[in-house]
Amino acid sequence: MQPFSYLKIHDVAAAIDHGAREPNTVFLAGGTDLVQLLQDGIARPDGVVDITDLPFSTIATTLDGLRIGALAKLSEVAGHPHVRERLPAVATALDETASPMVRNMATIGGNVLQRTRCLYFRDGVSPCNKREPGTGCGARMGRDAQAALFGASEACVATHPSDLAVALLALDAEALVVGPGGERSIPIERLHRLPGETPWIDSDLEPGEVISAIFVPRDAAGRAQAYAKLRHRASFEWPLVSAAVSLANVDGMIEDARVALGGVAHKPWRAEHVERLLIGRTLDAALAREAGEAATEGARPIAENAAKIPLLARVVSRALSDAGGLP
Repeated sequence: MQPFSYLKIHDVAAAIDHGAREPNTVFLAGGTDLVQLLQDGIARPDGVVDITDLPFSTIATTLDGLRIGALAKLSEVAGHPHVRERLPAVATALDETASPMVRNMATIGGNVLQRTRCLYFRDGVSPCNKREPGTGCGARMGRDAQAALFGASEACVATHPSDLAVALLALDAEALVVGPGGERSIPIERLHRLPGETPWIDSDLEPGEVISAIFVPRDAAGRAQAYAKLRHRASFEWPLVSAAVSLANVDGMIEDARVALGGVAHKPWRAEHVERLLIGRTLDAALAREAGEAATEGARPIAENAAKIPLLARVVSRALSDAGGLP
């Protein structure tokens, strides 16, 4: 592990100022991902700023929706009455995340910003443009069943691992951010980046910016919704593929739809063409299967990840069936 300075900060302005002045500083919240990256020498910051005392842990319902403090623990959010009763896609995504021990420690903000589980990134020795820019992409030159199907580049085929971020994308949620330029909101759809030629930049956060909360709009609570996930084993495991859907139904017809895919791109991936296919139709088993097949359009597999394509069709169909209460 590379030596680094450690500073615990109790004031939002001080955290922002420190992060802006020292760009090779990282913020520590739950630490379930960052500490492992530090121990393995994958993250090599000059400094770690502990922000666990900042006032970002409140979960509150407002007239406009639900505001989830970025420092709220995954288990706290999963057990919140509003989430369990009105946002089942979020509740399921959190229930499917990691283990109870991790969910009691990990934070909402940290979960949506966690780094890829790509084996070539995590092993610390293989070529990886995301870990060491300019060294190449080990997955492109080797084998990786986890690699992206959509939006990859020659520089990187890694996927985003968060279950929660996929559910939030389907619910049109936003990340509320504070930083040197003040406060702003970033739709979850734009929070994460595709790899392009700069795969080491994961998000659109600027130096010194920190997520203060996740906002889920009020309309999300009135929509039929579900999250489904396929993984290598039923216990602690990241998604191989996943899908979240939310549907606004009027008189049995789908008036509006949002479909988000996980484990298939460098960011939670929105399938707008599937949404267009669903709108104006009545959800049944045949339509769920048709939408699942449509979700695979445009997939570009590499060596080992072609198996994800039929799995993706099934997980989208499953999520739609669950949202519609179909068998």
